[in-house]
Amino acid sequence: MVRICFNPEKARFHFQSLSVSRKSLNFAKELSKSRSLEISTYRYIDISTKKRKRKKEKQMEISRFGFYWLDTWVLANVIQLATQDFCIAYLDHNNDPCGRQFDQMTMAARSAPANIAEGSSRHSTSKETEMKLTDVARATLAELANDYLNWLLRHERIPWSVQSAEYLAVNSIHLDSPNYKDDVLHKSSIHILTQKHKFDKWLKSGDSLMAANCLLVLCNRLIQMIGRQIERQLETFKAEGGFTEGLTAERLAYRSQQNMQAGAPVCPLCGKPMIKRVAKKGVNSGKEFWSCSGYPECNGTRRIN
Repeated sequence: MVRICFNPEKARFHFQSLSVSRKSLNFAKELSKSRSLEISTYRYIDISTKKRKRKKEKQMEISRFGFYWLDTWVLANVIQLATQDFCIAYLDHNNDPCGRQFDQMTMAARSAPANIAEGSSRHSTSKETEMKLTDVARATLAELANDYLNWLLRHERIPWSVQSAEYLAVNSIHLDSPNYKDDVLHKSSIHILTQKHKFDKWLKSGDSLMAANCLLVLCNRLIQMIGRQIERQLETFKAEGGFTEGLTAERLAYRSQQNMQAGAPVCPLCGKPMIKRVAKKGVNSGKEFWSCSGYPECNGTRRIN
C-alpha cells in the first residue's frame, strides 16, 4: 500500500511505504516534478521480483529433494520402519529358522521408498524410467502385503473387513502435509516419525496379528496411492514427452535457427523455415532435401538445387 502525505510547512511530499510497485513509484516522482515539490525519503522494493525469487528458490529446493514432498515416499518410509519393528519383534528361530523371511520382508519394505526416490530423481531426464521404478515400488509393496496376509493365515486369522471398526479407524488417518522450509533432511525425518506414531495404537500393541492387519491396510493403501501417481506421470509424459523428445525438439529448434541465418527457403505449404534432411529410403536415399521444420505436422519439401 502506498501513502503520500503533503506537508504544507515544508512544501514536500512524504512518500511512506514499506513496499511499492514500480508504477506507484513513478507516479509519485512525476507528481513531485509537476508541482515543483520533492519526495522525501522512500524505500523501493519490487514485491513481484521478491515473490518470483522466493518461488524460484523454493522450486530449486523441491527439485533437489523432490521425493521428500511425496506422500507416497513418506508412507513408504512409515511402512519400512514398522516392518523392521515387526520382524525384530515377532520373527525368531522357531518361525523363521533360516532368517529368510526376515530378509525378504525387510528388503521388500526397503525397496518401496528406495524406488520411489530413485524414480523421482530421474524425473527431469527420463520420465519412462521414473514410471518403471515407481511401478517396481508398487510391485514390492504387493509382495510385502502378501507376507502380512500369509502371517494372518498361518495363525488361522483373516484380515479385517473393510466395514470393521479397526479397518475404518486405520484408513481414516491422514498424513500431514510436509512443511520442511529450509531444513529438508532434518524436518523430513521428524515428519516421517510423526506420521508413524499416528499408528502406534496398532503397531505398538504387542499383538502381531493386530500389527499385521494394520500394515496390510497401509500396504494396500499405498499401492492405490502409487497407482494414482503413475497415472499422473503418464499424463505428464503424454503432454510433455520424455527426455528423448525434449532433445529432439531442442535440436530441431537449433537447426531451424541456423537455417534461417543461412537463408534457408520457407515451406511452400505453411511458410515455416525449412531445414536440411537426408532421405533414408526410396529412390532418393542418401540425398539431401529441404524439409519443413514443422514436420510431422507439415509435410512440405523442396529440392536442393
